[in-house]
Amino acid sequence: MAKRGKKYTAALEKFEPNKKYNLEEAVGKVKEIAFAKFDETVELTMWLGVDPRKADQLVRGTIVLPHGLGGKAKVIVVITQGDKIREAEEAGADFAGGDELVDKIKGGWLDFDAVIATPDMMRSVGTLGKILGPRGLMPNPKTGTVTMDVKNAIQETKAGKVEYRVDKTGVIHSPVGKVSFNEANLLENTRVLINAVIKAKPTTAKGRYLKKINLAATMSPGVLLDELAYV
Repeated sequence: MAKRGKKYTAALEKFEPNKKYNLEEAVGKVKEIAFAKFDETVELTMWLGVDPRKADQLVRGTIVLPHGLGGKAKVIVVITQGDKIREAEEAGADFAGGDELVDKIKGGWLDFDAVIATPDMMRSVGTLGKILGPRGLMPNPKTGTVTMDVKNAIQETKAGKVEYRVDKTGVIHSPVGKVSFNEANLLENTRVLINAVIKAKPTTAKGRYLKKINLAATMSPGVLLDELAYV
């Protein structure tokens, strides 16, 4: 086991690591024990009772957090054509265009945080799968990033839309805000995400769905939540 620093050890002494807290207590503890000099991201981790190898048990979706994610504004690219380019620019896209943007990305340009595409451009965008896919940036109809309604997609992305997706081990990792958020806002963001994942439970999932829930800041120890409160 890696040796922990003094600040991390001191943080561990401020709560009971094996205790399961209610959400209000957990949010308070996460803010209390955060020690980094930067504004840490608060992340929710959920272990689910699903088998991700089965297509009908993939838990995935998007949710607009009521208080956003904080931090710098996202740089948004919209790949489209015709009048939709101007619509995207007027809606706040940082970059909007067609095949020239696809070629620019193929050339190594990756200075952006989100990609939205219209369906008529997916033949070209599909060639970026190996570049955008591993970075979680590939547009997808299921996440609302392949759409003709580019204005709404841009607004939701800027407002704090996050994608949650179970990984191959059955775990979801998703940011819910910053340590600098007040407790009420961090609490509401976290509750909204938990409820969204619960609603996304596959009908084919057997046994306990929520196996473990953890809330933690970037550099700090995780605080366990009482998953049974959501059964």
